Amino acid sequence: MSKKVVAIVGRPNVGKSTLFNALIGSNVAIVKDTPGVTRDRIYGEIDWAGRELVLIDTGGIEPKTDDYMLQRMREQALAAIELSDVILFITDVRQGVVDTDFRVADIIRKSNKKVVLVVNKVDSFEKYMPDVYEFYNLGIGEPYPVSSRGKLGLGDMLDKVVEDMPLLDNDENSEDEIPKIAVIGKPNVGKSSLINLLLNEERLIVSDIAGTTRDAIDSSVRYDKKEYLFIDTAGLRRKSKVKDDIERYSNFRTVASVKRSDVAVLLIDATEGITEQDAKIAGIVHEDGKGLIVAVNKWDAVEKDNSSVNKFTKDIERVLSFAPYAVVLFISVKTGQRVTKLFSLIDTVLDNCKMRVPTGVLNEVLSDAVAAVEPPHDKGRALRIYYMTQVAISPPTFVVFVNDKELMHFSYERYLENRLRDAFSFKGTSIRIITRSKKEEN
Repeated sequence: MSKKVVAIVGRPNVGKSTLFNALIGSNVAIVKDTPGVTRDRIYGEIDWAGRELVLIDTGGIEPKTDDYMLQRMREQALAAIELSDVILFITDVRQGVVDTDFRVADIIRKSNKKVVLVVNKVDSFEKYMPDVYEFYNLGIGEPYPVSSRGKLGLGDMLDKVVEDMPLLDNDENSEDEIPKIAVIGKPNVGKSSLINLLLNEERLIVSDIAGTTRDAIDSSVRYDKKEYLFIDTAGLRRKSKVKDDIERYSNFRTVASVKRSDVAVLLIDATEGITEQDAKIAGIVHEDGKGLIVAVNKWDAVEKDNSSVNKFTKDIERVLSFAPYAVVLFISVKTGQRVTKLFSLIDTVLDNCKMRVPTGVLNEVLSDAVAAVEPPHDKGRALRIYYMTQVAISPPTFVVFVNDKELMHFSYERYLENRLRDAFSFKGTSIRIITRSKKEEN
């Protein structure tokens, strides 16, 4: 089940960033009593009632303005609305319902998205509730009174947000879903061309102009009696090269596409080699725990010898040292060379992402690992490892119980990960190991 996107929108200076910060628990967004401070969307993730939500903080919507910055902020907010599954429409109880609120309500209503009307700055329900009822006049639905600064009423608001959303299921029940494959990479590396080849139709715009694909586009592909959903995304640029709001929107769209995918195919240009920007894009996949395939495109355009594949692979392993599990495939979208091998690799990576290891087998591997390399010592105290169990899939996540988790050194944790990979491969997926002291079990 993919994460749902919630856009926080409203006119300027109603407390959108304060609400965003209250929900994610940190001061990520700049908060200041000046309209227009939040110029770029900022996103964060929260869990609520068994659902994972991606929140987008936006600048204010001024429906009618000649101010250039306010126009750009409006465009960003509209982009966030288009991307979202749920809209949090924020208003201000102390200013009451104003004409701009009605105009924003008209814009939101046209989106046909689920909307939760939030009346902010209700620091006292007893004092302000009569004023809250005024917001029914917006025709959006029931107003939910909250105080972002005082963190009041947020639970009821979030309950409404996740109402009717299915529970996230990180178990076998989710395996019947169609696999979602995000095709990511820098601009102009052939992402749209790859999907067009798989579709065998010119469905996506293909151009030598970097950044042609502004939005993520979903395409259903059937191969060998299996169905796959490919998500084509705009190319990610360095932030220093992001010159307009549309590009910023495209960057977020790529991040959001990774979040709702099962496996990401990072397309790189063989004629350029693996770059620092490729590593940053791969880092997004790694941090999100998604499966990772590196597809080296334009392999037909490279002068090769017997060592070319090995050398290029070693370069990838060096630059993507944080993701040694990444699977590498050399392809040519232009000639179709080895492109269909993507499907078998995707299947393998998906299986590994969802692999469950029986506890008994897991602890046999753990026992052998401990016998081969003694756990670390610190100031006369030795790390004692009791047992390990798997608690989640996608990515496979293991909890190892020890006498004192402070004694678990990073290098030994990496050693245990390597032993797990030796035993079970986990090709194409990250592994997460959580260390807990035995007393934390209960």
